Amino acid sequence: MARQSNGVSAISRVVMVLDTFSFEAPFLSLSEIAERAGIPMSSAHRIVTELVEHGLLERMPDRSYRVGNRLWEMGSRTPGALGLREIALPYLHAIQSRVRQHTQLLVRSGLDVLVIERLSSRDAVVNASIVGGRTPLQLSSSGIVFLAYSEEDLVPAIVDRGLAPITPSSLRTEQQLRDAVARASVDGYAVSTGWIFEESRGIAVPIRGSQEVIVGTVSVVIPNDDSPVDDLVRLLRLAADGISDALLRSYLPPGHPHARAGGVYRQLVASSDKSMAYFEHLLEEHEAQARAQTAT
Repeated sequence: MARQSNGVSAISRVVMVLDTFSFEAPFLSLSEIAERAGIPMSSAHRIVTELVEHGLLERMPDRSYRVGNRLWEMGSRTPGALGLREIALPYLHAIQSRVRQHTQLLVRSGLDVLVIERLSSRDAVVNASIVGGRTPLQLSSSGIVFLAYSEEDLVPAIVDRGLAPITPSSLRTEQQLRDAVARASVDGYAVSTGWIFEESRGIAVPIRGSQEVIVGTVSVVIPNDDSPVDDLVRLLRLAADGISDALLRSYLPPGHPHARAGGVYRQLVASSDKSMAYFEHLLEEHEAQARAQTAT
Protein backbone atom coordinates (compact mmCIF):
# COMPACT_ATOMS: atom_id res chain seq x y z
CA MET A 1 0.00 0.00 0.00
CA ALA A 2 1.42 3.39 -0.99
CA ARG A 3 2.50 5.55 1.94
CA GLN A 4 3.06 9.28 2.23
CA SER A 5 6.34 10.71 3.49
CA ASN A 6 5.00 10.97 7.05
CA GLY A 7 4.14 7.26 7.12
CA VAL A 8 0.38 7.67 6.78
CA SER A 9 -1.05 5.53 3.98
CA ALA A 10 -3.10 7.04 1.15
CA ILE A 11 -6.17 5.06 2.21
CA SER A 12 -5.78 6.31 5.79
CA ARG A 13 -5.81 9.89 4.52
CA VAL A 14 -8.97 9.23 2.53
CA VAL A 15 -10.63 7.86 5.65
CA MET A 16 -9.41 10.88 7.63
CA VAL A 17 -11.01 13.18 5.08
CA LEU A 18 -14.32 11.32 5.12
CA ASP A 19 -14.29 11.27 8.94
CA THR A 20 -14.24 15.07 9.05
CA PHE A 21 -17.95 15.14 8.18
CA SER A 22 -20.46 14.72 11.00
CA PHE A 23 -24.08 15.40 11.85
CA GLU A 24 -22.97 18.68 13.38
CA ALA A 25 -20.89 19.57 10.30
CA PRO A 26 -22.43 17.99 7.17
CA PHE A 27 -21.05 20.74 4.89
CA LEU A 28 -17.38 21.67 4.99
CA SER A 29 -15.09 23.91 2.96
CA LEU A 30 -11.77 22.60 1.66
CA SER A 31 -9.84 24.50 4.33
CA GLU A 32 -12.10 23.08 7.06
CA ILE A 33 -11.57 19.55 5.73
CA ALA A 34 -7.79 20.02 5.74
CA GLU A 35 -7.83 21.46 9.27
CA ARG A 36 -10.12 18.76 10.69
CA ALA A 37 -8.17 15.94 8.98
CA GLY A 38 -4.84 17.42 10.04
CA ILE A 39 -3.36 17.24 6.55
CA PRO A 40 -1.83 19.87 4.23
CA MET A 41 -4.19 21.85 2.02
CA SER A 42 -2.54 20.45 -1.12
CA SER A 43 -3.19 16.87 0.05
CA ALA A 44 -6.75 17.70 1.01
CA HIS A 45 -7.38 19.26 -2.40
CA ARG A 46 -6.04 16.21 -4.23
CA ILE A 47 -8.03 13.72 -2.13
CA VAL A 48 -11.25 15.73 -2.22
CA THR A 49 -10.99 16.14 -6.00
CA GLU A 50 -10.69 12.38 -6.46
CA LEU A 51 -13.52 11.66 -4.06
CA VAL A 52 -15.76 14.07 -5.97
CA GLU A 53 -14.84 12.37 -9.26
CA HIS A 54 -15.94 9.02 -7.80
CA GLY A 55 -19.14 10.41 -6.28
CA LEU A 56 -18.02 9.78 -2.69
CA LEU A 57 -18.12 13.52 -2.01
CA GLU A 58 -20.29 16.14 -3.70
CA ARG A 59 -19.42 19.79 -4.28
CA MET A 60 -22.11 22.31 -3.43
CA PRO A 61 -22.85 25.60 -5.26
CA ASP A 62 -21.18 27.57 -2.44
CA ARG A 63 -17.99 25.48 -2.98
CA SER A 64 -18.48 23.50 0.22
CA TYR A 65 -18.58 19.69 0.19
CA ARG A 66 -20.85 17.00 1.57
CA VAL A 67 -20.75 13.18 1.66
CA GLY A 68 -21.96 11.79 -1.67
CA ASN A 69 -24.87 9.47 -2.24
CA ARG A 70 -22.54 6.86 -3.69
CA LEU A 71 -20.97 6.35 -0.29
CA TRP A 72 -24.42 5.57 1.13
CA GLU A 73 -25.05 3.25 -1.83
CA MET A 74 -21.84 1.31 -1.14
CA GLY A 75 -22.56 1.12 2.58
CA SER A 76 -26.02 -0.24 1.86
CA ARG A 77 -24.49 -3.43 0.43
CA THR A 78 -23.22 -4.71 3.77
CA PRO A 79 -25.27 -7.45 5.45
CA GLY A 80 -23.80 -6.50 8.82
CA ALA A 81 -25.97 -3.41 9.34
CA LEU A 82 -28.45 -3.20 6.48
CA GLY A 83 -29.37 -6.88 6.55
CA LEU A 84 -29.96 -6.76 10.29
CA ARG A 85 -32.03 -3.59 9.90
CA GLU A 86 -34.16 -5.07 7.10
CA ILE A 87 -34.88 -8.22 9.09
CA ALA A 88 -35.55 -6.31 12.32
CA LEU A 89 -37.86 -3.60 10.95
CA PRO A 90 -41.18 -5.52 11.28
CA TYR A 91 -40.31 -6.36 14.88
CA LEU A 92 -39.34 -2.76 15.62
CA HIS A 93 -42.67 -1.53 14.27
CA ALA A 94 -44.48 -4.07 16.44
CA ILE A 95 -42.64 -2.80 19.53
CA GLN A 96 -43.24 0.82 18.64
CA SER A 97 -46.98 0.22 18.17
CA ARG A 98 -47.09 -0.91 21.80
CA VAL A 99 -44.61 1.48 23.40
CA ARG A 100 -45.23 4.65 21.35
CA GLN A 101 -42.00 6.24 22.56
CA HIS A 102 -38.64 5.42 20.89
CA THR A 103 -37.67 1.99 19.55
CA GLN A 104 -34.08 1.45 18.41
CA LEU A 105 -31.78 -1.07 16.74
CA LEU A 106 -28.08 -0.79 17.51
CA VAL A 107 -24.78 -2.50 16.76
CA ARG A 108 -21.41 -2.14 18.43
CA SER A 109 -18.65 -0.10 16.79
CA GLY A 110 -15.47 -0.12 18.84
CA LEU A 111 -16.18 1.53 22.18
CA ASP A 112 -19.46 3.01 20.92
CA VAL A 113 -22.91 1.84 19.94
CA LEU A 114 -24.07 2.74 16.44
CA VAL A 115 -27.76 3.40 15.77
CA ILE A 116 -28.91 1.73 12.54
CA GLU A 117 -32.64 2.31 12.97
CA ARG A 118 -34.89 4.39 15.18
CA LEU A 119 -38.68 4.77 15.31
CA SER A 120 -40.15 7.62 17.33
CA SER A 121 -43.51 9.12 18.25
CA ARG A 122 -43.91 12.89 18.06
CA ASP A 123 -44.91 13.17 21.71
CA ALA A 124 -42.22 10.80 23.00
CA VAL A 125 -39.73 11.64 25.72
CA VAL A 126 -36.46 13.37 24.73
CA ASN A 127 -33.90 11.15 23.00
CA ALA A 128 -30.82 12.33 21.11
CA SER A 129 -30.26 9.19 19.01
CA ILE A 130 -29.76 9.68 15.28
CA VAL A 131 -29.57 6.92 12.66
CA GLY A 132 -25.87 6.62 11.89
CA GLY A 133 -24.99 8.31 15.17
CA ARG A 134 -22.78 6.96 17.94
CA THR A 135 -23.02 6.89 21.72
CA PRO A 136 -20.25 5.73 24.10
CA LEU A 137 -20.92 2.23 25.42
CA GLN A 138 -21.01 3.38 29.05
CA LEU A 139 -23.81 5.89 28.42
CA SER A 140 -26.46 3.57 26.98
CA SER A 141 -28.38 0.47 27.99
CA SER A 142 -27.36 -1.14 24.68
CA GLY A 143 -23.72 -0.41 25.41
CA ILE A 144 -23.97 -2.16 28.77
CA VAL A 145 -25.51 -5.19 27.06
CA PHE A 146 -22.61 -5.34 24.59
CA LEU A 147 -20.13 -5.07 27.45
CA ALA A 148 -21.93 -7.81 29.38
CA TYR A 149 -21.63 -10.26 26.48
CA SER A 150 -18.25 -9.23 25.08
CA GLU A 151 -15.50 -11.84 25.08
CA GLU A 152 -12.96 -9.21 26.14
CA ASP A 153 -12.83 -6.81 29.07
CA LEU A 154 -13.40 -3.41 27.47
CA VAL A 155 -13.83 -1.52 30.73
CA PRO A 156 -10.16 -0.42 31.06
CA ALA A 157 -10.23 1.05 27.54
CA ILE A 158 -13.45 2.92 28.36
CA VAL A 159 -11.96 4.26 31.60
CA ASP A 160 -8.80 5.34 29.74
CA ARG A 161 -10.91 7.21 27.20
CA GLY A 162 -12.95 8.78 30.00
CA LEU A 163 -16.38 7.92 31.39
CA ALA A 164 -17.59 11.45 30.51
CA PRO A 165 -20.78 11.44 32.64
CA ILE A 166 -23.52 13.72 31.32
CA THR A 167 -26.01 13.83 34.19
CA PRO A 168 -25.80 13.22 37.96
CA SER A 169 -27.27 9.75 37.24
CA SER A 170 -24.56 8.77 34.73
CA LEU A 171 -21.99 6.13 35.66
CA ARG A 172 -19.11 8.01 37.23
CA THR A 173 -16.64 5.37 38.39
CA GLU A 174 -15.11 2.17 37.03
CA GLN A 175 -16.78 0.20 39.81
CA GLN A 176 -20.22 1.58 38.92
CA LEU A 177 -19.61 0.56 35.30
CA ARG A 178 -18.49 -2.94 36.30
CA ASP A 179 -21.51 -3.33 38.58
CA ALA A 180 -23.88 -2.35 35.73
CA VAL A 181 -22.19 -4.82 33.36
CA ALA A 182 -22.34 -7.62 35.93
CA ARG A 183 -26.02 -6.94 36.58
CA ALA A 184 -26.82 -7.04 32.85
CA SER A 185 -24.89 -10.31 32.52
CA VAL A 186 -27.13 -11.88 35.19
CA ASP A 187 -30.42 -10.27 34.16
CA GLY A 188 -30.00 -10.60 30.38
CA TYR A 189 -30.97 -6.96 29.82
CA ALA A 190 -29.82 -3.49 30.86
CA VAL A 191 -31.56 -0.32 32.02
CA SER A 192 -29.97 3.14 31.79
CA THR A 193 -31.84 5.49 34.08
CA GLY A 194 -31.29 9.15 33.30
CA TRP A 195 -27.74 8.64 32.01
CA ILE A 196 -28.10 11.04 29.07
CA PHE A 197 -31.31 12.90 29.94
CA GLU A 198 -32.67 12.77 33.46
CA GLU A 199 -36.24 12.42 32.16
CA SER A 200 -35.44 9.42 29.91
CA ARG A 201 -34.70 5.77 30.54
CA GLY A 202 -33.32 3.16 28.13
CA ILE A 203 -33.96 -0.59 28.19
CA ALA A 204 -32.04 -2.98 25.91
CA VAL A 205 -31.81 -6.71 25.25
CA PRO A 206 -29.32 -8.62 23.06
CA ILE A 207 -29.91 -10.02 19.57
CA ARG A 208 -28.02 -13.27 19.04
CA GLY A 209 -26.55 -14.49 15.78
CA SER A 210 -24.86 -17.79 15.00
CA GLN A 211 -22.98 -19.48 17.85
CA GLU A 212 -24.77 -17.16 20.31
CA VAL A 213 -22.67 -14.16 19.24
CA ILE A 214 -24.36 -10.85 20.13
CA VAL A 215 -24.80 -9.05 16.81
CA GLY A 216 -27.00 -6.18 17.98
CA THR A 217 -29.49 -4.92 20.51
CA VAL A 218 -33.10 -3.83 20.39
CA SER A 219 -34.03 -1.11 22.85
CA VAL A 220 -36.65 1.40 23.86
CA VAL A 221 -36.29 4.85 25.37
CA ILE A 222 -39.18 5.70 27.67
CA PRO A 223 -40.02 8.21 30.42
CA ASN A 224 -37.95 7.88 33.58
CA ASP A 225 -40.94 7.40 35.86
CA ASP A 226 -39.84 4.39 37.94
CA SER A 227 -42.56 2.19 36.42
CA PRO A 228 -41.82 -1.59 36.29
CA VAL A 229 -39.89 -2.75 33.23
CA ASP A 230 -40.82 -6.45 33.28
CA ASP A 231 -43.48 -6.22 30.56
CA LEU A 232 -41.20 -4.16 28.31
CA VAL A 233 -38.32 -6.60 28.79
CA ARG A 234 -40.60 -9.48 27.77
CA LEU A 235 -41.72 -7.52 24.70
CA LEU A 236 -38.12 -6.76 23.71
CA ARG A 237 -37.01 -10.36 24.26
CA LEU A 238 -39.83 -11.67 22.09
CA ALA A 239 -38.76 -9.34 19.28
CA ALA A 240 -35.07 -10.15 19.74
CA ASP A 241 -35.82 -13.88 19.54
CA GLY A 242 -37.76 -13.34 16.31
CA ILE A 243 -34.96 -11.27 14.80
CA SER A 244 -32.36 -13.87 15.84
CA ASP A 245 -34.38 -16.69 14.27
CA ALA A 246 -34.81 -14.76 11.01
CA LEU A 247 -31.09 -13.95 10.94
CA LEU A 248 -30.11 -17.59 11.37
CA ARG A 249 -32.54 -18.70 8.67
CA SER A 250 -31.12 -16.11 6.27
CA TYR A 251 -27.74 -17.86 6.43
CA LEU A 252 -28.98 -21.44 6.04
CA PRO A 253 -27.99 -23.14 2.77
CA PRO A 254 -30.48 -22.59 -0.08
CA GLY A 255 -32.93 -25.47 -0.18
CA HIS A 256 -32.84 -26.02 3.56
CA PRO A 257 -36.42 -26.48 4.81
CA HIS A 258 -36.05 -23.58 7.27
CA ALA A 259 -34.09 -21.23 4.99
CA ARG A 260 -35.61 -17.87 4.13
CA ALA A 261 -36.35 -17.31 0.44
CA GLY A 262 -34.28 -14.93 -1.65
CA GLY A 263 -30.90 -16.59 -2.05
CA VAL A 264 -28.05 -14.26 -1.11
CA TYR A 265 -30.50 -11.35 -1.26
CA ARG A 266 -32.12 -12.60 1.97
CA GLN A 267 -29.07 -11.31 3.85
CA LEU A 268 -29.79 -7.78 2.58
CA VAL A 269 -33.54 -7.58 1.97
CA ALA A 270 -36.64 -8.51 3.94
CA SER A 271 -39.60 -8.00 1.62
CA SER A 272 -42.83 -9.72 0.62
CA ASP A 273 -42.86 -13.45 -0.19
CA LYS A 274 -43.38 -12.72 -3.88
CA SER A 275 -40.51 -10.23 -3.89
CA MET A 276 -38.12 -12.66 -2.20
CA ALA A 277 -39.14 -15.39 -4.66
CA TYR A 278 -38.34 -12.98 -7.50
CA PHE A 279 -34.90 -12.24 -6.04
CA GLU A 280 -34.18 -15.96 -5.77
CA HIS A 281 -35.29 -16.51 -9.39
CA LEU A 282 -33.12 -13.58 -10.49
CA LEU A 283 -30.11 -15.10 -8.77
CA GLU A 284 -30.75 -18.47 -10.43
CA GLU A 285 -30.86 -16.76 -13.84
CA HIS A 286 -27.55 -15.00 -13.19
CA GLU A 287 -25.92 -18.25 -12.11
CA ALA A 288 -27.24 -20.04 -15.21
CA GLN A 289 -25.86 -17.29 -17.45
CA ALA A 290 -22.48 -17.49 -15.71
CA ARG A 291 -22.36 -21.27 -16.22
CA ALA A 292 -23.25 -20.85 -19.90
CA GLN A 293 -20.46 -18.30 -20.42
CA THR A 294 -17.97 -20.57 -18.69
CA ALA A 295 -18.98 -23.50 -20.87
CA THR A 296 -18.35 -21.51 -24.04
